[in-house]
Amino acid sequence: MDSCKTKNGNKLIYFSDFLSFETIIMNKLVEYKIAILGQGGVGKSAITIQLINRHFVEDYDPTIEDSYRKPIQLDQQTFLLDILDTAGGEAYNNLRDSYMKEADGFLIVYAINSRSSFDEVSNFYEQIKNERQTNINPTIIVGNKVDLDGERKISQIEGQDLAKSLNCLFIESSAKTRVNIEEPFCNLTREINKLYPKNIFVNTNRKVQRCAVF
Repeated sequence: MDSCKTKNGNKLIYFSDFLSFETIIMNKLVEYKIAILGQGGVGKSAITIQLINRHFVEDYDPTIEDSYRKPIQLDQQTFLLDILDTAGGEAYNNLRDSYMKEADGFLIVYAINSRSSFDEVSNFYEQIKNERQTNINPTIIVGNKVDLDGERKISQIEGQDLAKSLNCLFIESSAKTRVNIEEPFCNLTREINKLYPKNIFVNTNRKVQRCAVF
């Protein structure tokens, strides 16, 4: 799948070719902002690029801020996801704080072969709560790099227990082998829409699909 990109300051904006900008405006699709958080090197950009372009990027320059727009069909509705791939370094803390205030939902990513990235998950979630001043923050914890299971440092049960303690959903994924790449975005969109439903057109003639990503 091709995508186009334009420069907006230091931000790269990628727009899926599934729907034109004019089509999105005319149909007034509901847009939700999703911020992807996590320590540097856990695969945040790889997950996003795999979702958008169905391609695994082995080497990727450290992200400052990349923004992607992706339409999905979910439960007979079409949503436009504004996906913000954030930097992992401490130097960008202030920038991340502003994203936390603006986002509707969050993916917090760690690598299953990195104990330090797992330990940072709780810190990211606390930052979200502090910035938004609420305990209601749709969030999914994503344990990435399951293709490196032989190097695993965090068990699936440990990841599930952490997510449960934070009242978050949990899933493991692999950006490299495209395991559970679409599911976190679909599940998070569903959770956001439960909490912040918006009036949108529902096509009752369309065959029901749990989630379709284009």
